[in-house]
Amino acid sequence: MPPSNTNRSDDNAAATDDVLAVAAPHKRDLIAGLEKGLQVIEAFDQERSRLTISEVAQRTGLTRAAARRYLITLAHLGYVRHEQKLFSLTPMVLRLGQSYLHSARLPRIVQPLLYRLAASLQEAVSAGVLDDDQLVCVAAVSGGRLVSTTLQPGTRVPAFCTANGRMLLASLPPDMIDAFLARLVPEPITAHTIVNKERLALEIARARAQGYALVDQELELGLRTIAVPLRNFRGDTVAAMNVSVHAARMPLEDIVERCLPALIKIQVELSAML
Repeated sequence: MPPSNTNRSDDNAAATDDVLAVAAPHKRDLIAGLEKGLQVIEAFDQERSRLTISEVAQRTGLTRAAARRYLITLAHLGYVRHEQKLFSLTPMVLRLGQSYLHSARLPRIVQPLLYRLAASLQEAVSAGVLDDDQLVCVAAVSGGRLVSTTLQPGTRVPAFCTANGRMLLASLPPDMIDAFLARLVPEPITAHTIVNKERLALEIARARAQGYALVDQELELGLRTIAVPLRNFRGDTVAAMNVSVHAARMPLEDIVERCLPALIKIQVELSAML
């Protein structure tokens, strides 16, 4: 019996999905308005939380007239508010991030094991992924200790000066590490931040060789972190997981001995689940 049209349609749809997964989309398949609308949302950041129409246009490369239309649309939808000539984001924007955290498989799998890790060590723990050159926290547990405001889902920090970020960079192919270092403009966030690119390359290589990254107060004074990669069953690194401690409570030389065994135990469990 020949295959039904329904089966052929399903096969064609599956083939189309496969093409979308491996090939760059054609320009005709992209919705420019959606892309530009998201660029307008991304124009707001910690340094510039309120922007004029002209400032949004400058940051996004849009004309002033186009920026105005996008801002009016976003305000109508509830994602932006305006007061006189200044626009700012509303809490509704958090729904976009919550959609990922609630639907993505990685945070749902990692979070329960982070609770167990935090309980065993009585320390703060988190997991993160790379997004361009930044580290994005996707799951976190305080362990009863508030050591950093950056250890919560959705926060973004520079990858080069964090344990999770450095571990994820160490998992990249050498040519991608070289490209990262070439475009990086490291800033001294604290007095401990490594900004010399040759030394950064050595630290990334060290993390790759030893299987964990140790960072001492490079992102925040008083914050020490140790991280390991999280790999799926194929051996691909999909995230990194760390333990964060306050420098006043735990000397740097004690972190590996006290925290690494527990990290590795959870790492092994997660590798069978990811």
